[in-house]
Amino acid sequence: MRPILADFSVEMTAKDVDAMLEAAPSLPPGTRINVTFLGNEDAGMRRAAARAVRDAGFRPVPHISARRIADRDELDDFVGALHADGTSDSLFVIAGDPPEPIGPYDGAIDVITSGIVGRYGVRCVGVGGYPEGHPLIPEADLWSSLEQKVAAIAEAGAEGEIITQFGFDVDAVLRWVDGVRQRGIDLPIRIGVPGPAGIKRLVGYARRFGVGTSAGIAKKYGFSITNLLGTAGPDRFITELAAKYDEHRHGAIALHFYTFGGLRATAEWIQEFRKESAR
Repeated sequence: MRPILADFSVEMTAKDVDAMLEAAPSLPPGTRINVTFLGNEDAGMRRAAARAVRDAGFRPVPHISARRIADRDELDDFVGALHADGTSDSLFVIAGDPPEPIGPYDGAIDVITSGIVGRYGVRCVGVGGYPEGHPLIPEADLWSSLEQKVAAIAEAGAEGEIITQFGFDVDAVLRWVDGVRQRGIDLPIRIGVPGPAGIKRLVGYARRFGVGTSAGIAKKYGFSITNLLGTAGPDRFITELAAKYDEHRHGAIALHFYTFGGLRATAEWIQEFRKESAR
């Protein structure tokens, strides 16, 4: 259990600064906190959130949503501001939700190859992974895109990591990790896990992101898709993942928590789960 829990990361929005400060006592110093790039938040809010994470003693990982960037100046201004604040060391780059880009960047690869990595001293670039597939992208295209992004990160002279979409099926996750390693990709992988949250909310997010929630998998995870009352935590998922994880076969993996049930609730749950696991 310990290797998987040793270096977890969590996620917040730019509006979650107060929640992050409330959660801070439950998070180890230096914890990586990803700051999302939502359409209803502006660059100034994202920048301020990244600074708040830094000032609280954590490691900010600002997101960049390629399809939400209008032009090169906007991208340069945003990453340049992060660099000026000392918060551009690590970035997470995704295409983003819009079906069509509002500017010249259609996907993460376009941002990675734009030159910002070298211009602003970005040391680590994270990209997405989809163990249970993507509702709009064929599997072959997902693998090809991942390989291209990994190569582009290396070409840019940065370290890389993969953060996966959350899921409920450990076997599907580890099959996907096997596929990553079989393709010669040895980057660290952060397995996406939903923090404790209401079952209705979990199912809603799962449907939104195309994550499989068959009755059998949901029951195995710890909830029923026919009964949306109550809450569910990832304890069963993490315990099974730790039991089936083989460091030599699967390489470096850690956990990334999606804080659907709130940042403080997730941080406190992690703290308690780590204590229980250490006994």
